[in-house]
Amino acid sequence: MKNRLEDERTSRGWTQQELADRAEVSRQTIISLERGRYNPSILLAFRLARLLGTQIEDLFLYEEGDHD
Repeated sequence: MKNRLEDERTSRGWTQQELADRAEVSRQTIISLERGRYNPSILLAFRLARLLGTQIEDLFLYEEGDHD
């Protein structure tokens, strides 16, 4: 699943570690999400969208054919 996590994070001047701390996850989780290696749980997706002040569907871009 594609996402705009890195764009949203950097536009706020946050490091990966700062976002990880705010979201209460590891930096490795943020790295994996930004690289598209990991799809977040629905709870984590909502938490990240809320922290970044955006809608979940604007942060995580689902396309037909996307698989886990």
